[in-house]
Amino acid sequence: MRRSQKVGAIRIKTAIPGPKAKALLERKEKNIPGGPFNTIKSFAESGEGALLTDVDGNRFIDFAGAIGTLNVGHCPLEVVTALHKQIDRYLHPCFHVMMYEPYIELAELLNDITPGDHDKKTFFLSSGAEAVENAVKIARKFSGRKGIISFERAFHGRTYMAMSLTSKVKPYKYQFGPFAPETYKWPYPVYSQEKSMSPEKLDASILKKFELFFQSEVPGTEIAAVIMEPVQGEGGFNIPSKTFVQAVKKICEQYGILFIADEIQTGFGRTGKLFAMEHFGVVPDLITMSKSIAAGLPISAVTGRAEIMDSAGVGEIGGTYGGSPLGCVAAIEVVKMIQEQNLLEKAILFGEKFQERFGTLLKQFSEIGEIRSLGAMCALEFFDQTGQPNGQIVKEILAKAHQRGLILMSAGLYGNVIRLLAPLVITDEQREEGFDVLESVIFECCKQQEG
Repeated sequence: MRRSQKVGAIRIKTAIPGPKAKALLERKEKNIPGGPFNTIKSFAESGEGALLTDVDGNRFIDFAGAIGTLNVGHCPLEVVTALHKQIDRYLHPCFHVMMYEPYIELAELLNDITPGDHDKKTFFLSSGAEAVENAVKIARKFSGRKGIISFERAFHGRTYMAMSLTSKVKPYKYQFGPFAPETYKWPYPVYSQEKSMSPEKLDASILKKFELFFQSEVPGTEIAAVIMEPVQGEGGFNIPSKTFVQAVKKICEQYGILFIADEIQTGFGRTGKLFAMEHFGVVPDLITMSKSIAAGLPISAVTGRAEIMDSAGVGEIGGTYGGSPLGCVAAIEVVKMIQEQNLLEKAILFGEKFQERFGTLLKQFSEIGEIRSLGAMCALEFFDQTGQPNGQIVKEILAKAHQRGLILMSAGLYGNVIRLLAPLVITDEQREEGFDVLESVIFECCKQQEG
């Protein structure tokens, strides 16, 4: 049954964009290229927890979380306090010039909390794409091999190696080639689009193709690494089976291939575990991390087996801004918040409440092909009456939701998935208010389409 929206955290005073936002949009159009995309046609004034207020005084519930960057929310007090303390000491001596203790402290922490009991080492960079690039460099250096395998529908970033590993032409790859050589794509089980066979049969069919790949494309002995998102992010929040992930790791072990887990969107509590690979019982050789590592500050990390990480010589990896002191102290506080504020449990609860609420809509509307979640990494996938991916209805739902104070984003190869990445610190009341908005908008758009 459709619920009526109650008055709560959301406060919408103007149309979106409002007058101040429109003035800023004019300046933006004049001075900034059109390439960087924008989800909400407005500008932030302040943020706290799961709430974001724009320059016109409109207050939104944020179910996008800066594309999964704000698991601990906007401006968490613990992080802000640590940043102020650090700012008074030094901003950036550059780790390659004069070292500083927060870099060591964060490396020790990540070596301890990432999957696996083996000896590990960690170093830091500035962005998720940079972490992917460097994980590939290390894998090639250690193995002496060149080939890198990613998956269909994968997203690993916009720099050239990361873009080469990404599997979506528009907007990420169109007319930007040529791409990095010796990169390959393996098929990936998207269960919602293969209804003709069971998940078990789909897994088996795809895994069989991997052996054929080594016979027809490139031998396994020439592959340095396979890189996998535990849950695909931009690809549509596709969740593989434990059987599939473990089988991929077994193939890697068989051929001496390194297994890289791209935890950039899935890490730091998003799925109800500190790292999503824990759900699958797989210990990666290398892990890339960024996004929610530091509550929105630009820092990324590569953690891996010590002997692999040590394969790069002095000066062969790093970067001027890699592991900035501000990013390091923020990340240390983020991990404390996750552990001390039970954010893993809150992520699991968010996913449970999502399934409870939107499972009923799945039964009501044929346009909703599937809802899926792993912890607080949640998605609704839409199809048209012929069973084809329906990106148009997702655009309509998002446009209406934005006007009503709920920040949402789409995902998927066809843009037909609504993804939820709400901060894990969201209150129960804010979560339910956001669900109310989303549910009412879905109800309107689906009814309109059916009518």
